Amino acid sequence: MIVVLALSFRICYHAVRAESHVRYVGMMNVASEKIAKTIRGMEMNAKNVFDEVEKHMSSPETVVAALESKTSLNPDVRGYFAAFEPNYFEQKGRWFEPYVHHVDSSEFVVRQVGSARHDYTKSDWYVRAKELGKSFWSEPYYYYDGTSISGHYCTFVKPIYNVAGHLVCVCGADMTFEWLTKELQQIDDDGREDDMLNMYRMNRKFDFYTVVLNKDGGCIAYPVEKSVPIKDKDIIRDLKEKKSGMVDMEIDGVPSTVYYGPIEYIDWSVAVVVPREDTQKPLLWLGLVLLSVAVAGIVVVWLICRRMRYVEAV
Repeated sequence: MIVVLALSFRICYHAVRAESHVRYVGMMNVASEKIAKTIRGMEMNAKNVFDEVEKHMSSPETVVAALESKTSLNPDVRGYFAAFEPNYFEQKGRWFEPYVHHVDSSEFVVRQVGSARHDYTKSDWYVRAKELGKSFWSEPYYYYDGTSISGHYCTFVKPIYNVAGHLVCVCGADMTFEWLTKELQQIDDDGREDDMLNMYRMNRKFDFYTVVLNKDGGCIAYPVEKSVPIKDKDIIRDLKEKKSGMVDMEIDGVPSTVYYGPIEYIDWSVAVVVPREDTQKPLLWLGLVLLSVAVAGIVVVWLICRRMRYVEAV
C-alpha cells in the first residue's frame, strides 16, 4: 500500500506541476495578446493623427489645426506632437514643435515646446526616426519641464517625408503608463474571477500578479510595491531576443516562479509572477487526502484482520 500511495503522490505531483504550468503560460499568453491589441489600437489612432498632419503642412497654423482635429481619438494618449526639421517654417525659426496635450479627460491645450532648452533634434527619438525611416516605439523615459505634463512616458514615433523623400518632421504620440497599469489589474482580476479556469482551486488563493518588462529587464508597469527587476543575463538575453521562458527566483524574499514572454509590436515582455507557496498548496492538499486514504486503509485492514482472528478463535 505504501508503494501504491508513493506512486500515486508522484503521479499527482507531476500532474499538479503540469496543470500550474499550463495555467500560467496560458494566462501569460492571454495578457500578451490583450496588451498587444491595445497597443495596436493606439498605433492606428496615432497614425490617423499623423496622416492629418502630413496632409496639412502648408503652414504652422494648418499643422496645429490638424493635431487638434484628432486629439480626442484615444483618451489614453497624453498628447500629440509634430517636431519639424530646423527652419522648415522660416517664420518659426529653428525649432517648431507644436504639442497638443490633455489637461484632463475633456480639455486640451496647445504649446510650442521646441526651444534651445528643449532641442528635440538631439533627442533619441528624433535621431532614431531619421536613422530608421519608419515608425517605432521609444524606450520608456522621464520627461520634465516643470509643468503638469512632466512624467514617465513612452512615445509612438513616425517620421514624415515630402514627395521628394526629404524628412519634414517627426510626429509622436505620448502615452503615460496609467493605461497599462489599469490593463494589468484588469487582466489579473479576470484571471482570478474566471470560474472555468478556477474550477479546481485545491486550497489555492491565486496570489499571482502580472508585470511588463522592457528588453533590459526593467519593470515598467506593475502593481503597487510589486516591481520585478530582472538581473539574470540569460533572462535579459531572452527578453532582447523576444523569447518565452520560465524561471524560479526570489522576489522581495518570496520564492516565486516567473513565466515570461514577448508582446507583439513592441520590445516589451509580459511576466506572470506566482508565489511557489501557492502552487504547492495542491500538493499539500493531495498529500493530506492520500494520507487520509492510507490511514483509512490501515484501519480497514486492521479491522478485517481482527475480525478474521475472532472468527478463527470461535
